[in-house]
Amino acid sequence: MILVDSTGWIEYLAARPKADLYAPYIEGSETLVSSAIQVYEIYKVVRRDVSEERAIAAVSALRTTTIEPVADTLALEAADVALELGLPMANALIFATAARHDAEIVTGDSDFEGLPRVTLIR
Repeated sequence: MILVDSTGWIEYLAARPKADLYAPYIEGSETLVSSAIQVYEIYKVVRRDVSEERAIAAVSALRTTTIEPVADTLALEAADVALELGLPMANALIFATAARHDAEIVTGDSDFEGLPRVTLIR
């Protein structure tokens, strides 16, 4: 299972320079999981940088993954992750979601550098 974080989805969906590096993960055969926080992040950035229409399409693409809701138990797991690893809230939720699903995180976000089960795209 793979969790492509928000930076990866934004690169891919907005056809940014690193889109081709994320494509094998997004288009591959492995099951994808996402955190509900990513719906917020991706919609916000794509709407701000491109258009509302593209942002809605981006969220539709994300809905092809298993989206883990932010329930109280996941929020508590993320808080523990944030305290232990020093991650900001959204990244802690993403990390906790990946851990819950035993998923590898594919990201360009340096906050995840050096953490287990993380593939960093440079």
